[in-house]
Amino acid sequence: MANKVTLTAQDGSVVEFYDEIKAQGGVKDVYFSTDKTYVVAFYRKPINANDKARINDIVNIHRNRIFTNDAAGQYWNSLFAWPTKIVEWKGLTGIVIPFYDKKFFFSGINASWPFIKNGQEKNGKWFSSAKLINKFVPTNQKGTFLDRLHMCLKIARAVRRLHAAGLAHSDLSYNNVLVDPLSGNACIIDCDGLVVPHKFPPEVVGTPGFIAPEVLATKTLKIDDPQKNLPKIETDRYALAVLIYTFLLNRHPLDGGKVWDIDDPQKDDDMRYGSKAIFIEHPTDKTNRVKANQLAASQLPQGDPAKLPYTICGPYLKDLFDKAFIDGLHNPSARPSALQWEEALVKTCDLVQPCQNPKCEAHWYVFDNTTKPRCPFCGTEYRGQLPILNFYYAP
Repeated sequence: MANKVTLTAQDGSVVEFYDEIKAQGGVKDVYFSTDKTYVVAFYRKPINANDKARINDIVNIHRNRIFTNDAAGQYWNSLFAWPTKIVEWKGLTGIVIPFYDKKFFFSGINASWPFIKNGQEKNGKWFSSAKLINKFVPTNQKGTFLDRLHMCLKIARAVRRLHAAGLAHSDLSYNNVLVDPLSGNACIIDCDGLVVPHKFPPEVVGTPGFIAPEVLATKTLKIDDPQKNLPKIETDRYALAVLIYTFLLNRHPLDGGKVWDIDDPQKDDDMRYGSKAIFIEHPTDKTNRVKANQLAASQLPQGDPAKLPYTICGPYLKDLFDKAFIDGLHNPSARPSALQWEEALVKTCDLVQPCQNPKCEAHWYVFDNTTKPRCPFCGTEYRGQLPILNFYYAP
């Protein structure tokens, strides 16, 4: 049995946990509290004064501004795993983080399923690519298309609140978002690395695939080089667009068939996601179109835009995808804000209709404004009358 450790946090409260590492991240070791309502994550190495000041601001100043005592402030508790306290132990700095809600852990999976086990975290990566979701995620864990829209809405709403506070996540990706497609919920984690513009610079440049092209293009420059692009709110907007695209369509918007460097895979990736980035569904530039004959069976149908184009997400999201991956791909100021994504997702949720095929995995799809709507996921045509309510406005 591990020993119980009792500490006094910076705010004077008591923190109790067992001296046994339960999980490890890139820079922190995680311990469980004695009552399992929170975890204590200690930085593996002593942190400098600047990092301590940044964490102190995140735990105290910014937390108090966002998580106010009213109903509006308490709403954000479900969308963030935000550090609540700071502790010191054995010369190391630690942060106290609420234990993730049980809906963000897999449950109800048959014991014979070989890939995912009950109790594992619902890391967003499982639900972002066709290969992973088709091959490794059980059908009863996938959720519906409407659930995924709700999931993306929660992510956009959380990012909007961050940006409204003047903060940037800096490493927004499927690794730092827990999701539950069954209930349409999401929670942003690793909030101790937030960027405070003009005060605390980012600790990392991001996760491959979610790093904005302008950041990737200057990654070799020194941190103090004025030409170096660092993570900030505009780069969060790129990562948010990628997250929404991948969760709804299960493919990456830049993973096409173009090979930029056949001899150096790393250079090829740097160009694909950086200086040479081209949207795979660009309406006029077909340079980076997906080559369906190169896809594995487990990547279909989602991996082939010809089968499931991004237009199936409806007009509001299609417009923002164009702004994010065409207009704003190499022009950060043109990228849609998190508020714009939130509004578009709300409108899109109002456009969904049920698929009448009981075997359809998506269950819902966006009404295509035709007289004979058809589910794009299974091809089932809608039969019967479909009630449509039009609103008109006269000033």
